[in-house]
Amino acid sequence: MASDSAGNDRVRGNELRATVEDGGVALGVLDDLYSPEMVEIYGDLGFDFVWHDLEHAGPSPRDADALAGLLRAADLAGTELLVRVPSPDPATIRKALDTGVRNLFVSHVESAEDVRRAVEAARFEYDGAPGKRGFANPRASRWGRAEDYAASEDRETMIGVTIEEPAAVEGIEEILAVPELGFVFLGPLDLAVAMGHPGEPDHPEVQEAVETVVSAAREADVAIGGLGFGEDDVAEKIDDGYQILHTGSTTAAAAGALESWPEEFGDR
Repeated sequence: MASDSAGNDRVRGNELRATVEDGGVALGVLDDLYSPEMVEIYGDLGFDFVWHDLEHAGPSPRDADALAGLLRAADLAGTELLVRVPSPDPATIRKALDTGVRNLFVSHVESAEDVRRAVEAARFEYDGAPGKRGFANPRASRWGRAEDYAASEDRETMIGVTIEEPAAVEGIEEILAVPELGFVFLGPLDLAVAMGHPGEPDHPEVQEAVETVVSAAREADVAIGGLGFGEDDVAEKIDDGYQILHTGSTTAAAAGALESWPEEFGDR
């Protein structure tokens, strides 16, 4: 964040977007407890982002107070939030961004039109025309004190989509051609459900769909995000061109660190 001598300018960069655009790899953790303290811990550990999934749990994506608390923790710890919203609803997207979210990805898109509607909702100017983001003085604008607010938001905000529907796989080339789409995030668990193989993300049909998306994204030069299942899998995905990678979750880390203790010492 930069400020002039009077303290009136507020320009916020987006390190996650910068890493992706520079061709780097960003590692993050899913905080499924939605805890500002855990955001601070992950930032202090050096993770590039903390993922908050507002589709399956946590606060409403329209809960500005809850999001602001998580964002303040991220600012303090020098990391970024990556926020997932349940659908390509423009009002929800605008509300989350006005709270100060800079990195947002959208669930259950099925077509390029869904994706365009989501990205357009996040822009003041879009594809050579006016965008669909409303202009106000919310937290994202530092309550009206941000320098060159509209231009800086359009420059720094990154919008992605989850590919978890068969229709999205079928239309992936059109989706990837949507202007200013920041990344596609593979959702093999939900894709497995949608393809009739719940609980089987390694099913050959699911893996074929994943490879279709990864290959198309590489060809279109759109960043790829996804889930990492252990260090070896993360390393393989990095070699395969993934740039945004989930490495684990708060609850899984706690279980892995502590689950053996009661059995080992509980009867002593």
